[in-house]
Amino acid sequence: MPDAATAPPLRLGWEEWVALPGLGLPAIRAKVDTGARTSALHAFDIEPFGPARAPHVRFSVHPIPGREDVAIPCSAEIVDRREVTSSNGETESRFVIRSDLAIGGRRWPADITLTHRGAMAYRMLIGRQALAEDTVIVPGESFCQPVLDYSAYHSAAVQAAAPARTLRIAVLSREGGAYSTRRLVEEGTRRGHVVEVIDTTRCYMAINALAPEIHYDGARLPRYDAVIPRIGVSVTAYGAAVMRAFEAAGTFCVNGAEGILASRDKLHAHQILARHRIGMPATAFAASPKDTSNLIALTGGAPLVVKLLESTQGKGVVLAETAGAAQSVISAFRGLKANFLVQHFIAEAQGEDIRCLVIGGKVVAAMRRRAAAGEFRSNLHQGGTAEPVRITRTERDSAIRAARAFRLGLAGVDMLRSSDGPKVLEVNSSPGFEGIESASGKNVAAFLFDEIEKRVRPAPARKRAKTVVPSET
Repeated sequence: MPDAATAPPLRLGWEEWVALPGLGLPAIRAKVDTGARTSALHAFDIEPFGPARAPHVRFSVHPIPGREDVAIPCSAEIVDRREVTSSNGETESRFVIRSDLAIGGRRWPADITLTHRGAMAYRMLIGRQALAEDTVIVPGESFCQPVLDYSAYHSAAVQAAAPARTLRIAVLSREGGAYSTRRLVEEGTRRGHVVEVIDTTRCYMAINALAPEIHYDGARLPRYDAVIPRIGVSVTAYGAAVMRAFEAAGTFCVNGAEGILASRDKLHAHQILARHRIGMPATAFAASPKDTSNLIALTGGAPLVVKLLESTQGKGVVLAETAGAAQSVISAFRGLKANFLVQHFIAEAQGEDIRCLVIGGKVVAAMRRRAAAGEFRSNLHQGGTAEPVRITRTERDSAIRAARAFRLGLAGVDMLRSSDGPKVLEVNSSPGFEGIESASGKNVAAFLFDEIEKRVRPAPARKRAKTVVPSET
């Protein structure tokens, strides 16, 4: 590219081919109009988003006139908003973005307004403010600079080089200050995305067949590219209802309502594990107090573990070392009208378990948790400690199969090492990041955003386009 100080003047006709590399648009047929002050780019589905201190806009472009099957998704920072009066006297408020223009080997930044030009043969109008200082306009000539080709939109190399589209992502959480939520916001923002934390219980829904709506603080929520649920146990049922509303609207949800509900119900969860033939400790459940002895026998006798069905972080989990102690614990739970299950105690695990973090069907990190002295529960919230661990192929396979059984894109799978292979204890649909990031030294939030970007960012149409262009009307 020639140096700007020594380059000859840029000669332009009344129509030229231009590229907007910063928007992923390698070829646009533009009209050069020195009578117009501002430049305009055809855009549709224009949607502002992001915080007031750094507003963004996302939109789509049909770069080929007459070819609505070729749509390029774009995003950019908003630099201004202007009232623009068109040649027919109509005034319109438009978002203004800044992007590089590339014409004939030269490249320079220009302000561009966004408006719908679907009826026009030229998808872009270049006004006088966007022209370089040394530009010479030759009104009677066309295409003084090299002609580009719409086939660029179907080139794999061009598509791979296109700029990443900014995503709008919601984190459904009541704890905006929690470590995991903060990490999601930090990592998403670092990648240029807009990540918004939404309090689950402040969402409310309009339920209808054709256009389900989710509202928040008096306004309808915008369209999100993805939702990451971090739903607390106390609001599981309502959080699942909110997730169903997002799913009905077609939003990509890292974890769906069905998987969240199943993982939170320990009885249902173990039935799912059993149905998929995933190794787990011998488990039994009964409602009648007359079946207590049989219940204990089904799990292999004492010592055994009694668990509340809705326990979390090791709470509501009791080790009964003798048959008498088991009878007493079970009677106490029944007296409280609590639902519980009974499991065989894996003594050889020696107070250790393995947490595997599964994202997108892959184990991205793992840690070993050790129980505190005198404690059998290895949960970090119960005083346990964590360290990195190297898992076996069988353990990796068990973790992946467990996450897949619950249809979870993000799952923490807890398992014990027993004498006859790994035994899955629990599948957590809202696993914490702090312990496993600290123990493994891995940026697990980055792995999650890798998966979201892979699933959400649309690819341009690959079908070859005809190069016939209609005339300006």
